[in-house]
Amino acid sequence: MDRSSNPALRDDIFYRSLLSDTDNLMTVQGTINKTLLLLALVLISAALVWENYAVVLPFLLPAMIGGFVVALITIFRQQWSPFTAPVYALFEGVFLGGISGFMDAAYPGIVVQAVILTFGVFFLLLIVFSTRLIQVTEKFRLVVIGATGAIMLLYLADIALGFFGRPVGFIHESGLLGIVFSLFVVVIASLNLILDFDYIEKGVEHGAPKYLEWYGAFALLVTLVWLYLEILRLLAKMRR
Repeated sequence: MDRSSNPALRDDIFYRSLLSDTDNLMTVQGTINKTLLLLALVLISAALVWENYAVVLPFLLPAMIGGFVVALITIFRQQWSPFTAPVYALFEGVFLGGISGFMDAAYPGIVVQAVILTFGVFFLLLIVFSTRLIQVTEKFRLVVIGATGAIMLLYLADIALGFFGRPVGFIHESGLLGIVFSLFVVVIASLNLILDFDYIEKGVEHGAPKYLEWYGAFALLVTLVWLYLEILRLLAKMRR
């Protein structure tokens, strides 16, 4: 099966799933329904945190770490995704609610703009994928995977250098280079949605079991969270 740059969507998952659950198969509609449910959990938990973001700020790092741990569990134990995916959504809702409340206080209206742009990009690329305006070729896939990996390595380097007081400047700066970089990351995050749609479609075609609807929804949520955060960062740089 084709590769996806989203680490939540690994090649061997759907192949192994063909060995069982042949009477209870994954569908596109089922994956959409579960994606909407996970998004609702994110929005609800984020809304609860939003009003008290100043109080919740100390808990954002534990929420981020908790979400990361649950994501890893989900990736390596995809059979547990009907249980772990909602937990991940709640963790991400707490984290995003705190970050969004803080950012909106600093830049009024920025969160509404970021949410609208995130969902706008999602539905636009869903249309693009459905109409095959972009073909998921091997070259396209390798370019997106390579760019995504390079971005992740750069972010890890920034975190490591940050401990020594020397973070990678253009990641955070609001000058032209910083804005161009954030715009590039937003584009790459957006293109990951195309790969995710393609991977889920192929999972359905290969007869993946029903529980992987939760897994597919989880994978889409991972990309959407990343896209939202990058759009929020880009808008903040442009405001500055």
